[in-house]
Amino acid sequence: MPSITTRDGTEIYYKDWGDRSAQTIVFSHGWPLSSDDWASQMMFLSEAGYRTIAHDRRGHGRSSQPWTGNDMDTYADDLSELLESLDLHNIVLVGHSTGGGEVARYLGRHGSSRVAKAALVAAVTPLLQQTDDNPEGVPLAVLDSFREQMRKNRSQFFIDVPSGPFFGFNRPHAVTSQGQVWDWWRQGMACGFKNAYDCIKAFSETDFTEDLRNIDIEVLVLHGDDDQVVPITATGEKSVKLLKHGTLKVLPGAPHSLPASCIDEVNQELLSLLKSVKPRGQ
Repeated sequence: MPSITTRDGTEIYYKDWGDRSAQTIVFSHGWPLSSDDWASQMMFLSEAGYRTIAHDRRGHGRSSQPWTGNDMDTYADDLSELLESLDLHNIVLVGHSTGGGEVARYLGRHGSSRVAKAALVAAVTPLLQQTDDNPEGVPLAVLDSFREQMRKNRSQFFIDVPSGPFFGFNRPHAVTSQGQVWDWWRQGMACGFKNAYDCIKAFSETDFTEDLRNIDIEVLVLHGDDDQVVPITATGEKSVKLLKHGTLKVLPGAPHSLPASCIDEVNQELLSLLKSVKPRGQ
């Protein structure tokens, strides 16, 4: 399996599909999933002539499960090492949910010299957790319940999440896809227990405000207005106001699971973003 080894000895697995000489798009996935969650987008864009790359975050999927480094700074540094190792330039960088935070922190921490444009898809930016300054966020009690349920019965919790709010299957008249539920469970259970546990703090308590303010490239903010996991009022609507060159695209009625639930819409938005990238040197 293709992988890189980071400076602290962590192996990061990645997929590299399509034409190696083509314009490249790099994906960062959400919690507690893996690069598999981007399969529909990678297939579509690779068939359209682009190079598509997605990695399993440390502790997730097929990557190593280190005890330490389960934080946004390290996630961003791992992404940086991947881009450096593959010598990627002029890329489009895309992150879903926790992956959106990873993308924002990468750009805030490492700059945009390798990145032409970016997309934050149902991202946890600028801050997910509810605070006095962020009353629209997710209450700490809810996040603590995630940790408690993980400790008591992670396997059942990882069935309950996709069976309910993640895909919006708890909404009236929603038609549940058992296949999607089990695929979410499959990806989630491949994540290291400690890594998944620590990542809850990373995706909920990290403040990306300054990262967003410092991003100097065009950023598409794509969010569903029925996102029960990462509320648009706390995240997408605030993110676009902090970005210098941000555009908010709202998908009416869409849940948190945009890459899996709104495949055609996400594919077309990313294709448009790729087509607007100028070749290097122009």
